[in-house]
Amino acid sequence: MVQFMETSSSGGMIGMIVSLLILVVFMYLIIYLPQKRQDKKDTAMRNSIEIGDEVTTIGGVIGRVTAIKEDTFVLETGSDRVKIRFRRSAISSVEKLDMGNASKDTKKDTKEALKK
Repeated sequence: MVQFMETSSSGGMIGMIVSLLILVVFMYLIIYLPQKRQDKKDTAMRNSIEIGDEVTTIGGVIGRVTAIKEDTFVLETGSDRVKIRFRRSAISSVEKLDMGNASKDTKKDTKEALKK
């Protein structure tokens, strides 16, 4: 009878270890991998800024990029042309400057306005 209790105890221990391993793998798939993908996207976005892009910082400052150095960039805000230097890690979002499509869109809008 003593041997029977020891085998069931070791079987319960193995079941607990297996369930713990399954839980760890599940947490890895649900939490770690999506966060890693998001970090890669954020890094790519921060490295793709160019002069003229409109940037929003994590503090809520919105402006256009006027200069870029290795790890910093200069942001020009508002019509008063205040220039502030930020680290690239402070970028929350980037809106690319698309000069080619902007001129085409304005030409279409003016043609449509003239037709009316």
